Amino acid sequence: MNWIHLTSEEGLEALKKRSGEVPQVIFKHSTRCSISSVAYQRLQKADAPGGIEFYLLDLIAYRSLSNKIAADFGVHHESPQVLVIKNGECVYDESHMGISMRDIVDQAAVA
Repeated sequence: MNWIHLTSEEGLEALKKRSGEVPQVIFKHSTRCSISSVAYQRLQKADAPGGIEFYLLDLIAYRSLSNKIAADFGVHHESPQVLVIKNGECVYDESHMGISMRDIVDQAAVA
């Protein structure tokens, strides 16, 4: 998995714009949470599909950015959490052990 590290509001704005061309996935990861580590490892081991870009947000280091993501996309903050962004909108979010690559791919493919 080739993660793009999300570390700034400028990066978030670029992600939103890019989501009009290619689905974007944000994985909000808590480096202090064992459940988040398990979800992260599950994504790491999965085959990363083409045509989707994957962003990793360390929400401990970038908590204010995590809060902005929740506010901008109208989702309740969870940790860990995955969001699929298309055309500037969150079309899917899931948390904890509900996070799966198959669901991410399925939701990214939905028009």
